[in-house]
Amino acid sequence: MANNIHEFLREVSQKLQSMDYVKPEAFPNIDLYMDQVTTFMDTQLSSTKRSKDDKILTKTMINNYTKNNLLPPPTKKKYSNDHVLTLIFIYYFKNILSISDIQHILNPITERYFGSNGDTLDLQDIYNEVFGLEYEEIQHILKDLAKKYKTSLKTFADAPKEEAELLQQFAFICMLSFDVYMKKMIIEQTIDKLPAPKKQNGKKKE
Repeated sequence: MANNIHEFLREVSQKLQSMDYVKPEAFPNIDLYMDQVTTFMDTQLSSTKRSKDDKILTKTMINNYTKNNLLPPPTKKKYSNDHVLTLIFIYYFKNILSISDIQHILNPITERYFGSNGDTLDLQDIYNEVFGLEYEEIQHILKDLAKKYKTSLKTFADAPKEEAELLQQFAFICMLSFDVYMKKMIIEQTIDKLPAPKKQNGKKKE
């Protein structure tokens, strides 16, 4: 494990900066068919892929989200900007939350704001506000990573050099994993305090 904290943070920062959110101006000004939606998502969120063969979104996923009442059905097989916005929220949530938790979070938002039903705000406004916090949040993440990284380099000081690097990497991964675990638990506790969602028909699918 390299001891150059500046080089490590530079690499992480480059990765985080490349994972920029989809800017409002990037959204199409027309409704899209499903193939166009999957292409748009794959293009705009390609930087979040772990490998180039990963799929951001598939037709099956979209159909399942609709069946599970996460995504309002399309109009004449076309998806609006609000559909795409909702899919982006789902994309980020689904990596850490269950379908039922995502329903609990998103359904009140889409019921009120999908299709510009809100009195003062629409779904685009909410998206802009939430994702506009990204830069500041990345800076907090980088500071926290630097602290954890430095701490991991101090572990297993008495281990042989060839073993220390592996063990320090393991310690760093464990600290990050614990952080994710605790935050996930806090998210779930917060969700549990939200008003109970309306009962929906349909089976849940991952």
